[in-house]
Amino acid sequence: SLFCLLKKHISLILHVSLVHTHDNPALLVCQHNAGQFFSSAHTNNWAVLVCTSRFWFNYRHVANTLSVYRILMLADDMACNHRNPKPATVFSHKNMELNVYGDDVEVDYRGYEVTVENFLRVLTGRLPPSTPRLKRLLSDDRSNILIYLTGHGGNGFLKFQDSEEISNVELADAFEQMWQKRRYNELLFIIDTCQGASMYERFYSPNLMALASSQVGEDSLSHQPDLAIGVHLMDRYTFYLLEFLEDIHPASKTNIKDLFKVCPKSLCVSTPGHRTDLFLRDLGSVLITDFFGSVRKVEITMDTVNLTEPIKQMEQSPVNEEQKGTFSYVDQLPVSEIIRQKPKQKDWHPPDGFILGLWTLILLVFFKTYGMKHLKHIF
Repeated sequence: SLFCLLKKHISLILHVSLVHTHDNPALLVCQHNAGQFFSSAHTNNWAVLVCTSRFWFNYRHVANTLSVYRILMLADDMACNHRNPKPATVFSHKNMELNVYGDDVEVDYRGYEVTVENFLRVLTGRLPPSTPRLKRLLSDDRSNILIYLTGHGGNGFLKFQDSEEISNVELADAFEQMWQKRRYNELLFIIDTCQGASMYERFYSPNLMALASSQVGEDSLSHQPDLAIGVHLMDRYTFYLLEFLEDIHPASKTNIKDLFKVCPKSLCVSTPGHRTDLFLRDLGSVLITDFFGSVRKVEITMDTVNLTEPIKQMEQSPVNEEQKGTFSYVDQLPVSEIIRQKPKQKDWHPPDGFILGLWTLILLVFFKTYGMKHLKHIF
């Protein structure tokens, strides 16, 4: 490939010039920069986010997944459910300030497309030729992948649509196929379900790290009840996970060890777990942005770069203060606007128990005034 050819070409130049580096500081700098470039472990990021639950009372599982939002699988359409008092919206907080469904959410697999078979086919790349690119995981051996699952589970299984299950053995074998087919560099697996730790017990593939919201024998509990729609809006583990990630910016140096401290038992009620014995890198060097919210800087140039010509040595010239501010990097996305969104003005809702209290007051006044003998006129 072109990348391998370029790497070989630069390596050859550096090797031939080694005997002269002690006399040439500029070449030493060039060699150092080239080494930094090629030591990068991954070049692209992917995420497969799966909500496996249907039905209105599992609203929180859809909100979990949308909040984490490349390949998105939602088993039910809560935004267009006839019970939703605010159609085309999904909220993860009872203050109703941020619609996580948004205007640009692209659901790749929805409804009855969310099956164990389709999930495994996406991971392993065994999809029909007619499958569009948007529904494929086009990863390679330089890809860091986030797999996030949420739904109802038990000891060693996760339910899909309340009609089928994926076992921890099937999931472990799928990850091994991915490794053998060089479909990932490093993989972070997160699951928010009851007895979630049982789902990573059978993993055996290298460069894989796993986190779960609960230990074997424990339930994963819901959070943020909303009396207006009659359901919980999120699960506890995902809620505090997102709260932690909101403070992560593209240049953040926060490492993965801090992620393990998210949602202690005092907040989650369940006991979150993690597994790192299969991961090859030192955990202290693994940044959160290796998997979450990484936005690469792009330097724009109008010059044509000919990769077939030998790399010419550039003369090192002193840089004054005025020249330092000449060039700057351009953000690919308005990250600050995305992370720190200004909340919309929320609609007024009566306080919890207000309606019930009002009816109680009306009944007390009625009985005080008319007594029980006039009760028949009401019914």
